[in-house]
Amino acid sequence: QVQLQESGPGLVKPSQTLSLTCTGSGGSITTNYYYWSWIRQPPGKGLEWLGAIAYSGSTYYSPSLKSRTSISRDTSKNQFTLQLSSVTPEDTAVYYCARDLGVGVLNREYDYWGQGTQVTVSS
Repeated sequence: QVQLQESGPGLVKPSQTLSLTCTGSGGSITTNYYYWSWIRQPPGKGLEWLGAIAYSGSTYYSPSLKSRTSISRDTSKNQFTLQLSSVTPEDTAVYYCARDLGVGVLNREYDYWGQGTQVTVSS
């Protein structure tokens, strides 16, 4: 029922800010009690959780990336965004947005995923 779609530039230069948007359909990002997450997968590596924004608007971030990560939302467009600053080639990955099962807490389990979008950090 819920569909998610990532969008944004596929190429970002080192030291710049990576910006991606996830657009939802079939379900509101303000609906109790879900969380909306960003996850990435570098080439040949596993999934890495970056952060999430709750139905309430509260945000949560991976400790390892918190200093560089910002998640926000536009409820009028049913969108939430990821900004990752000061990127390096190590940030190259497929980036996904997904709905966390939530129920008031971050479960790190997801029932709906976007298709993912490749982001390459290179000069």
